[in-house]
Amino acid sequence: MSAGPLRLAVLVSGSGTNLQALLDGVAGGDAPFSVVVVGADRDGTGGAERAEGAGIPTFVCPVADFDARSEWDAALARLLAEHAPDLVVSAGFMKVLGPAVLDAFRVVNTHPALLPSFPGAHGVRDALAHGVRVTGCTCHWVDAGVDTGPIIDQRAVRVEDGDDVGSLHERIKVEERAMLVEVLTALARDRSWR
Repeated sequence: MSAGPLRLAVLVSGSGTNLQALLDGVAGGDAPFSVVVVGADRDGTGGAERAEGAGIPTFVCPVADFDARSEWDAALARLLAEHAPDLVVSAGFMKVLGPAVLDAFRVVNTHPALLPSFPGAHGVRDALAHGVRVTGCTCHWVDAGVDTGPIIDQRAVRVEDGDDVGSLHERIKVEERAMLVEVLTALARDRSWR
């Protein structure tokens, strides 16, 4: 619909496995999107290392560097704007985005539970503690709440006997990575959401 690949800015806080799924999609040559920058909220993330290894620009914007959360949010918005992304992807980014970012960009997030159940930082742990037999992952638009934005897609993952947080989360991550690539491919092909 639009000329050129969808320009993605990807925000990471950890190892960057969701980012790697996107990079693999781009490397395959048929992805209708490209990763133009990767931002992290702290030094030393595996996600930033993956980006650097792929020749993608990176930046670090730690909350602790600012006197107020609103100052961090404004700085993050400026750093993102320098790369003119069409869409921002929160890929394991463990910070709540504020109005400076959300007013300037459309943002998608992945979450390791079937929202609206088990929002927040411990979705896998909370699902296990609740005793559900099926959990999964969600891709959603980011709004001002915590994991409350409109749902784009979901994938179910069965909880197996003997699962702990680690084993269940690993199976969820497999589905989450595939879902993210498929969602971004669909968003890149139909840009009516802009």
